[in-house]
Amino acid sequence: MTLLDKPLRRELNIGGRAYTLTIDPEHFKLVEKGRRKGIELAWTDLVNGDAALATALQASLAQAR
Repeated sequence: MTLLDKPLRRELNIGGRAYTLTIDPEHFKLVEKGRRKGIELAWTDLVNGDAALATALQASLAQAR
């Protein structure tokens, strides 16, 4: 396995819209291309099972489709 030691950015197309997914050692962030604000979730919140954040993330992703 390769250690994630710096941000990794990829472009996604969701529902005809372009998004940028940034994955780094602390969190991941999904932002509509050309925007600054988006969905951000820390790995610790995901691993700790913070259900409220996971639910909010899923609801946000569903709206983006």
